[in-house]
Amino acid sequence: MFALSKVRDARVATVLWFALVTVGVAGRLWQPAWNVTPMAGVGLVAGATFASPLLAATVPLAALAISNLFLPGYGSVTLGVVVYAASVWPVLLGPLVRKGRLAAVCGGALGHSLVFFLTTNFACWLLFEGYPKTAEGLGACYVAALPFYRWMPVGDLAWAVGLTACAAAALRAVTGESVVASSQGGTVSG
Repeated sequence: MFALSKVRDARVATVLWFALVTVGVAGRLWQPAWNVTPMAGVGLVAGATFASPLLAATVPLAALAISNLFLPGYGSVTLGVVVYAASVWPVLLGPLVRKGRLAAVCGGALGHSLVFFLTTNFACWLLFEGYPKTAEGLGACYVAALPFYRWMPVGDLAWAVGLTACAAAALRAVTGESVVASSQGGTVSG
């Protein structure tokens, strides 16, 4: 159901690139306050389907850059770099997701949530006044950020599973590849 393959046709890759960027932009603009965005799913699918990791990384980067034109700023260039880096790293998990295992998709989504939460809040603690530069201050920063994290893992899971399933179905329809479950829980393309 979730197996993805590398896209080799340039036209298909172009359409997929624009579709993923559009979903990323629309999802971020739809409800930025709850942190339920498609960025984990977009990065995972891009990493699984594009032959070039650099091309795959441009998907979340473009989605962030475009949507940030309409959203409040980060308050620091350094924090912006941390946000962009945390949003791009799911691309590296693409090869694991390509195999189509639900556990890999869910693990990648939850990993994104956790890495994003830890890195961006560490950067906030380090860059801004408001919390002492002590272990207690860092802990207070993380505790204060928990309400913003509450829905992020749920959103990352839902978007990652949904986007992976939709991308797999669309790519099978376009390429004519059939994918069936193997006896070992993986998938076999034919």
